[in-house]
Amino acid sequence: MAEQTNKNLNEQTVAPEQLEIAVLPLQNTTLFPETVVPLSVGRDRSVKAVEFALSTEQKLICCLTLKTPDITGQEATAADLYAVGTVVNVKRMMRADGSMQLIVQGIDRVKVLNWTQEQPFLKAKVEVLPDLTISDNEEVEALKRNIQGLVQEALAMLPNVPPEIRMAVMSQTNSVQLSYFLASVLDLGVETEQKMLEAATTDELLTLTHAALSKEVEIMNIRSKIATEAQGEMDKAQRDYVLRQQMKAIQKELGDDEGGEKAEATQLRERLDQADLPEEIRKEAERELKRMEQLPQAAPDYHVIRTYLEYVLELPWKKSSEEKLDLNEAKKILDEDHYGLDDIKERILESLAVVKLRPDSKSPIILFVGPPGVGKTSLGRSIARAMGREFDRISLGGVRDESELRGHRRTYVGSMPGRIIQTLRRVGVNNPVLMLDEIDKMGNDYRGDPASALLEILDPAQNNTFRDHYLDLPFDLSKVFFIATANQLQPIPHPLRDRMEIIQLAGYSDAEKLNIAKQYLIPRQITENGLQNEQIEITDDAINLLTARYTREAGVRQLERTVGTLARKVALKVAQGSTEKVTITANDVKPYLGAPRFYPEEARSDLPAGVATGMAWTEMGGEVLFIEATALPGGGGMTLTGQLGEVMKESAQAARSYLWSHASEFGIDSKMIKENGIHIHVPAGAIPKDGPSAGVTMASAMASLYTGRKVRSDTAMTGEITLSGLVFPVGGVKEKILAAHRAGIRRIILPERNEADTEEIPEDVRKELEIIPAKYISDVLKAALETEPGVPKVENYVIPDAKSSDGVNEPLIAKDKG
Repeated sequence: MAEQTNKNLNEQTVAPEQLEIAVLPLQNTTLFPETVVPLSVGRDRSVKAVEFALSTEQKLICCLTLKTPDITGQEATAADLYAVGTVVNVKRMMRADGSMQLIVQGIDRVKVLNWTQEQPFLKAKVEVLPDLTISDNEEVEALKRNIQGLVQEALAMLPNVPPEIRMAVMSQTNSVQLSYFLASVLDLGVETEQKMLEAATTDELLTLTHAALSKEVEIMNIRSKIATEAQGEMDKAQRDYVLRQQMKAIQKELGDDEGGEKAEATQLRERLDQADLPEEIRKEAERELKRMEQLPQAAPDYHVIRTYLEYVLELPWKKSSEEKLDLNEAKKILDEDHYGLDDIKERILESLAVVKLRPDSKSPIILFVGPPGVGKTSLGRSIARAMGREFDRISLGGVRDESELRGHRRTYVGSMPGRIIQTLRRVGVNNPVLMLDEIDKMGNDYRGDPASALLEILDPAQNNTFRDHYLDLPFDLSKVFFIATANQLQPIPHPLRDRMEIIQLAGYSDAEKLNIAKQYLIPRQITENGLQNEQIEITDDAINLLTARYTREAGVRQLERTVGTLARKVALKVAQGSTEKVTITANDVKPYLGAPRFYPEEARSDLPAGVATGMAWTEMGGEVLFIEATALPGGGGMTLTGQLGEVMKESAQAARSYLWSHASEFGIDSKMIKENGIHIHVPAGAIPKDGPSAGVTMASAMASLYTGRKVRSDTAMTGEITLSGLVFPVGGVKEKILAAHRAGIRRIILPERNEADTEEIPEDVRKELEIIPAKYISDVLKAALETEPGVPKVENYVIPDAKSSDGVNEPLIAKDKG
C-alpha cells in the first residue's frame, strides 16, 4: 500500500515521498492508516478544503488532530495542530443540512514539513513516513501474545459484538494493523492515540497498545462487577418481595394477618414508600425499618424504632402551607384584632412585604417586648392569620432543661423529640408562625442552658440544618416565622438578643384602654358570658373608673377580667329571670365590685419644701413617686431609705455633691450643707427601687430644702445627672409620662435628648402636657422651683403610702430603663 500511495503522490509532487496537500483539522479524533471512518464536516474552511480535495484526481486530504480539543476547526491555526497525521482518500461524500458527511479511508502516515497556505483553507507540504516493520525479538513476540490475550478477554466481556468484527479481530495477524484498528474503535483519548500514530518503531507502538488495552480491560472488569452487584441487589429485592407476599399469605391463613409481628412493619414500609422524603432522610428511615423487621415484637428496640419511624413519617419535611400575602387584607386583620399600635403594625406589614417580594428570603425573627397584657401573643396570632399560615405557641416560662427544645437521645427510656419538632409535627407544615412565649423566663441548671439551644434555632444561617437529639436528622427551620415575647430584655442573653429584631410595646394610656374596652373587651365578655348587647351596657365613666381604681397595669388583661366580673353579675340576674337592661355607671361599680383596690399616687396640690415629684418605670408600666429630703441639724453625712439600689444611692450622692460645689449659683448657704446632715426617703418603703433616672428629682428635692423654695406641684421630672451638671437621657419615657398624666401632672421635665421619645405619646395626652427639655441641672431647677422662698415643714408632712384595699403593698419593683 505504501508503494501504491507513494506512486500516486509522486505523480503530484516534484520530490519523491513529498507533496503539497489540503489539510482537514479534526477535533477529538485521530485517524490511522488502513481504517475506514465516517466524518462530519461543517466549518466553512473545512468544507472548502474537502471540496478542493474532491476536485483532484486522487481525492486525497491530510487529516491532522487538534492539540487542544476546545479549539474549533474554524479558528485552528497551524500551531494548534499536531505535526503528524494521516493522508486519507475520500470514498464518499453526501451533503445534509449545510454540512458534509464523508466516508474516508486512511492511506499513509505523513509529517508536515512546512505550511504553504492558511486561507481560504489550510494547505501544507508533507512527507510520507515509512511503514513500521515488525521485529522478531522475544520482547515483541511477548507483547503480541499479551495483546491477543487482552483482546480475547475483552471480546468475552462484550457479548453483543457482531460476529464479523469478532472474526476480523481474531484473524488479524499483523500486529501493527491490529493496534491501529484497536486505537480507532476504543476511546483512548487524543493524546494516547496521537502517540500511537507517531510511534517510530513496532516496539513503541505495541507497548502503547498493550498499556491502553490493559486499562480498557480493567475498566470493563470494574463495570462488569458493578453490573453484577446491581443485578444481585435487584434479585435480592425481588426475592424479599416474594417472601413478604408469602409471609402475608401465611399470616392470613393463620388468622393473625392484622395483628402479626410484621403487620406494623409492613404498614410502615407502605407509608415510607408513599412518603415524600429527602433522600438522606429516606435512607436513614430504610435502615431503621430493616432493623425493625428483623426484631420480634417483644423486643424493647422494636417499639422504640416504631415510634421513631412514625415521627419521621409524620414530620412535614417538604410540606408547606400556601401563603396569601395580601397586604391590604393583612392591615385589615391587624386593625380588627388590635387598637392603636400603629408603629408595630407598620413594622409587621414591612416584614410581610419583604416575604411577598422575595418568597425565598429567610423569615424574620421578631421579639415583642412589653408589659403583660399589651397584646404580644395576640399579635402573633394576627400575623399568622394575615399570612395564611398555621400558628402554634410554645411557652418557655420556667424551662430549664435543654432537652425540652432539642429532645432526648433515643438511648434514654421515655425519650421524645423536643418541643420544636413536636410542634412542627402537630401543625403539619414546615412554615408555620411559631411563637416562643415568655422567652425571658427561661432558666438554666445542671441539665443545660435552653437559651444556648435557642442560639441555633433562631439563627437563619444555622437553623436550616437543625438536628433534634431524638431524630438526629437535619430539619430545615429557616421557613418558620419565629416570634418571641418577653416582658424584659435584661434576662435575655446578649447573643440570643442579637439574633432577634426587637420591637418594644409600651403600655396603653387611659384613652386607649377606654377604646380597647369598648371595641374588644366588652363585646367579647358579653358573648363569653351568654349575654346579648341589649341586656348590658357599661358607660365610659365606669370604664375609666375600672382603669384608674380597680386595675393597675400597663396592659388590659386585668381590665378584661374586671369587665368579665361585671358581666357575670348581670348574667346572674338574667338567669334569675330579669328582663330589664342593666346599665352600669361609675356609681354602680362599687356595689358590684366592692371598694377600689388601688389608690394610685396623685399630684399633690401643695408640696412642702424638700419634696419633689419623680417618675419611675416598672414591669407593670409607669409610676409617680415622691422624693422627700429633710435636714438633720448637727448631724453629718447622708441617710437614704426606701429600699434604694446602689445606682439610686449614687445618684443622690452626685446630686448633693453638685449642689454643694455650686451652692452660690443657686443661692444656697454652703454652711447649711456642711453643718447639717440630710435624710432622703422614697415612699413606698416596701418596694425596691433602683436606677439613675431619679437623679434630677433628688437634686430638685435637696435644692428645695436648702433654698426653702417649693417644687411646683404640677411638675414631674426624670433624668440622670452628672457631677459636671449635665442631664443624661433615660428609658421608659412613654410609660413614665402616661403615669404622670394619670396622676394629674401637667408639666414634665425631660432630658433634652429624650425629647424625640415624646412622639410616641398619644396625641390626646400630649396636648394636655407641657414638655420642658433640660440639658443642665440648672435648667431643671429653674423650671421646677417656685420663685418665692418659703419655710419647709417636712416634719409635719405625712405622705400616704400606695396600698391595696387590704393594706398590703403591691409587689412592684420601680426600675429605670436608662
